[in-house]
Amino acid sequence: MLIRVEAAGITFIETQTRAGRAPKAVAVPPTVLGNGVGGTVIAGDPSLRNRRVVASLNGTGGYAELAVASVRNVVPVPDGVSTLDATALLADGRTALGLHELAAPQPGETVLVEAAAGGVGSILVQLALAAGARVIGAASGERKLQLIRDLGAEAVDYTVPGWTDPVKGFDVVYDGVGGTIGREALAATAAGGRFVVHGASGGPMTQTGEGVTGFGFPDLMRIGQRAPELAAKALQAAAEGRLRPVIGQTFPLDRAADAHAAIEARETLGKTLLII
Repeated sequence: MLIRVEAAGITFIETQTRAGRAPKAVAVPPTVLGNGVGGTVIAGDPSLRNRRVVASLNGTGGYAELAVASVRNVVPVPDGVSTLDATALLADGRTALGLHELAAPQPGETVLVEAAAGGVGSILVQLALAAGARVIGAASGERKLQLIRDLGAEAVDYTVPGWTDPVKGFDVVYDGVGGTIGREALAATAAGGRFVVHGASGGPMTQTGEGVTGFGFPDLMRIGQRAPELAAKALQAAAEGRLRPVIGQTFPLDRAADAHAAIEARETLGKTLLII
């Protein structure tokens, strides 16, 4: 399917790819970055011609005016959802839903969401709150902490020494940071808690051990295999008003370098989009 692109999502791993620090399994420069786009189908399956869609591109090709996607990776955008919101939910919404289904927080449980002011984190906060859990959102800087409060969660600054002390005893942890923060969160997890490792933006992946139920790379792979299904569920939740992506900033395509710099400097809120 050929898509006239309106918006392209940016992921943290794309900044690593551009800088030459990506994992070996990820495409390395020179390449056209961009794994997720939203726009209008202009060629391909006649049933979707002129329809608004979002699409995954198998890792490359999204930072462009036109993109080619396999039909199996294309998800129609429901009425009532903007193309920008749909693009923001394509990767982050499906990831958050998959992680939420893994950990299955229950009413009354305490849930920690690391990097809670980011794209995935802000959606995890919403999902855990809707499940009836007590939600602690961890981030750094007052802008991010205020966003977490605005979403309805408690906020803690994980750059402050002893940040887990007032809130420890987590039943569920969504660890997208790793490094020292991930290890501190693991130490503050209740016995028998569920610890979901889904990123390492702040250091090495957290290694879970006895005493907690750990979820990691194999579980993320299974989430990836359900990508179109989970993306469609995220878009439907948005259409019904149950999920709202946080688009913190947008950049025109010719300022993709500025967008990457902002992400690497930890200056962004929610999802960052390129507008084509």
